[in-house]
Amino acid sequence: MSYDELQTDLAAVAFTTATPFSDDGDDVLINEIETTARTLYDAGARVFVPCGNTGEYYSLSRTERIDVVRTMVESLPDDATVVGGAGGSTKDTIELLEAYEDAGADAAMIMSPAHAYVHERGLIKYYRTLASATDLGVVLYKRGPYITERVIDELASIENIVAVKYAINDVKAFSRMVETVSGDLVWLNGVAERYAPAYALEGADGFTTGIGNFVPGPVLELSRALAEDDWNRAKRIRDVLRPFEDFREEAGDRPPFGAAKNVPAVKFGLDRQGMYGGPVREPLVELSEEDQDRVKMYIDEIERANLE
Repeated sequence: MSYDELQTDLAAVAFTTATPFSDDGDDVLINEIETTARTLYDAGARVFVPCGNTGEYYSLSRTERIDVVRTMVESLPDDATVVGGAGGSTKDTIELLEAYEDAGADAAMIMSPAHAYVHERGLIKYYRTLASATDLGVVLYKRGPYITERVIDELASIENIVAVKYAINDVKAFSRMVETVSGDLVWLNGVAERYAPAYALEGADGFTTGIGNFVPGPVLELSRALAEDDWNRAKRIRDVLRPFEDFREEAGDRPPFGAAKNVPAVKFGLDRQGMYGGPVREPLVELSEEDQDRVKMYIDEIERANLE
């Protein structure tokens, strides 16, 4: 796949998939990855992002990450696009990129830097080194302050850096960045359905989804509405999906870390829909019974809305 073709594929909705673990959390269930991938593909999904934050990247071993991405590639037809999450030290990430390339992935999303001390020039060198080490398309993942406008602008001219996942809830900064960053990049709204219309108006070419794992139909309808500039329909769908997305952003308890319910909510949603979500790994925890009841209620409301 050429980089131009990859960018065309990315300008849609990307499904950030959960990683299914056994009941005791010890093993990755390869057969469940295969089943979920085929189910989502049959529903209309075409872009898949395994081993992202929704996939509990930092709770996976390197071997598990490779197995997850390879399984996703092998489970899907050739017209699907697979973007594997990768990150960590330069050497570790290059080894992952090599393994993903061997597995047949189309691109890699480089996870937001998790280093105690970060320098802007060092980040630019880090991403340049990674991009030069692979023929895969590279997606930059902006989730915090480190990947600045200058960093992205310095990297945008590199041929295989094809997109940015912008996962900061700051549409003002996003709008400026889209206008000022040079180079040909696909911009993905990484804060999902709630703000998809606003980010699309400001230049987002697509968005990523977590709840699409278990309600793919409405999410794909939202993507179609945005592509057709049908803003009224897009906002109607957004309004139905918003309560669940608001819930995923809520903090956990003791202490109240933000978005602690995000991944367990997706996994419980999969279970609720007769698919397989399974448990989360530490440092995440399962939903309380009260929160499970809320997930059931939100899914029921989405299904009653008949958005497809």
